[in-house]
Amino acid sequence: MNTREKILTDAQKIVCKDREKQYGSPEDSFTQIAELWNAYLYPGQTPSLQAKDVGMMMILLKVARESNRHKEDNLIDIAGYAACVADLKTYKLVAPPPSAPEHYDLGA
Repeated sequence: MNTREKILTDAQKIVCKDREKQYGSPEDSFTQIAELWNAYLYPGQTPSLQAKDVGMMMILLKVARESNRHKEDNLIDIAGYAACVADLKTYKLVAPPPSAPEHYDLGA
């Protein structure tokens, strides 16, 4: 088995068996995370983030980790998150509202 096959096989095992048993479906888990992130980032505002955004941002988290230090687990997780995002019905990454809350540093 080559590296590509191993990463995809490992991601499939994690996404389709292990994680779903531990945390429930990605749809439910990502939706709950989006609700929590919306409450934290945009209190009192119309929610902006959706389940797909959570999956995409988790991919970005893994990309950041991989850019600092290679670890095969990062690549497996990226493949797994990508599969979860692809499985969700609609995808639309929305921009944050024009004025972010004070506790959210935009790095300006």
